Amino acid sequence: QVQLVESGGRLVQAGGSLRLSCAASGRPFSNYAMGWFRQAPGKERDFVAGISWNGGSTDYADSVKGRFTISRDNAKNTVYLQMNSLKPEDTAVYYCAAKRTYVTVVAASYDYWGQGTQVTVSS
Repeated sequence: QVQLVESGGRLVQAGGSLRLSCAASGRPFSNYAMGWFRQAPGKERDFVAGISWNGGSTDYADSVKGRFTISRDNAKNTVYLQMNSLKPEDTAVYYCAAKRTYVTVVAASYDYWGQGTQVTVSS
């Protein structure tokens, strides 16, 4: 089992920045690829960003490319999502997730999920 706990979400004005963190415990963190997803009210849970087990490979949704950066610190068992130039349409609950092998954009392929952290971007 892997336990994931997100933090860092809050209300921010458009154009601002936030850094989300996801702390992992349980099985060795470095065994897992990590992803960030988000879900707005009434919408599906969408892929935002993913990172390979060693940080050597990353992937981003088109909507966040150039604005968001995913990173990880395996020594701290933590994955981060740096979000810049935030827009009202970025408002959602943000979830981190873990899976073995490689990053995918398919939420159903992830094995472990955190409880989510709310990000609200005001216009």
